[in-house]
Amino acid sequence: MRRLVLSLAAALTLVVTSPAAAAQSAGIVAVVNGDIITTFDVESRRRLFAATAGLPLTAEVLERITPQVRRLLVDERLRLQEAMRRRIPVTDAEVASAIARIERQNGLPEGALRANLARQGIDMRALYAQVRATIAWAKLVRAELGAQAEVDPAQVRERLREIEAATGQPEFLVSEIFIAVDDPSQEREAERTAADLIDQLRRGAPFAAVAAQFSQALTAEEGGDLGWVRLGQLEPEVDAVLQQMPVGAVSFPIRTAGGYTVVTLRARREVGRDIATLVTLRQAFLPFDTVLDPRAPTLQQIRTLESARRISDTARGCEAFERAAQTAGARLTVPPGDLRLDQQPGELQRILAGLSPGRPSEPLIAPDGIVLFMVCNRRQENLAIPTPEAVAETILRERIDLLSRQMMRDLRRRADIEFRS
Repeated sequence: MRRLVLSLAAALTLVVTSPAAAAQSAGIVAVVNGDIITTFDVESRRRLFAATAGLPLTAEVLERITPQVRRLLVDERLRLQEAMRRRIPVTDAEVASAIARIERQNGLPEGALRANLARQGIDMRALYAQVRATIAWAKLVRAELGAQAEVDPAQVRERLREIEAATGQPEFLVSEIFIAVDDPSQEREAERTAADLIDQLRRGAPFAAVAAQFSQALTAEEGGDLGWVRLGQLEPEVDAVLQQMPVGAVSFPIRTAGGYTVVTLRARREVGRDIATLVTLRQAFLPFDTVLDPRAPTLQQIRTLESARRISDTARGCEAFERAAQTAGARLTVPPGDLRLDQQPGELQRILAGLSPGRPSEPLIAPDGIVLFMVCNRRQENLAIPTPEAVAETILRERIDLLSRQMMRDLRRRADIEFRS
């Protein structure tokens, strides 16, 4: 998720404002158990989605995504209402941590997400409200799971035996978008929503951004990421499609037991056979005062290049690299965990592959500043053999997602929802 400086009270005005107050400032789009969703809410959220998905903020794009945004806001309101009823707290610190995590995952310095959205005229309260709802629902579902939140070691051992027995069989790296169908009257709307989302994906919207905004599975928190799955782990209808898909493709809407599923196949391998090079990385960015003119660099740009060269020539080891970058006023980025080298963009992959651990790259000059990389550690690992901890986490995620879908279905069935034009 992402980083926050605002009080949660400000975010709350988007979420649980009184019907009378909101009606004075914007038209009413829907009423959900007495809480209203306004045209301002819809406008804020659809602009947020377009910006985070890299779509142009044109009238045509915004109109196309309006039905999905409206449904998203209704579900979000139901989740927040249930979390408030059960007194599930969400603190400012939790929202701040989620915002910061989104920035790290996207290689952004602290505060950059807020600045980027502000430049596009997007109300940050839309982002805070979405993050708050996501955190509240995840906490609620985990609390509801109770004793099932503990995975029996015997189940982990059994799953590991199944993986070992499947060595050599196909395995798929999959992301999903799930649109629920709770009763037959929703069938056509859900199928149309799935088709509209596929249209946006094929127009260039990133799958992870679309899944994060619109998927009704808990994997939305991770951009729809299901990780590596084998045949038999997903619905039979999805398995049948995956076996026919080329890597990089997006499926058509797949009718499954609870609704419609859209998947993308990110990679394919054989169980037990995937030797990968993993690296831990540091990145420093030294900004220029203005856009660089190579024929007439400013004094600040010349001094920035000199600082970058000093770091490249003298820093040895990641701790020294971090200290030198901070001393030079650089923006330091620390990607979480290990990065798989062969999944990095082509030019970055080439640079990292040529670096010795603990030695910085040469300064890489861009129009807005200079970038330096350092590989802290490099190792090879067979990623097709999961650890017991990873298997336990997968089993727990499956339980959480199933329970989340059941709880949302019950909330929708009990809800009093009125849509207005």
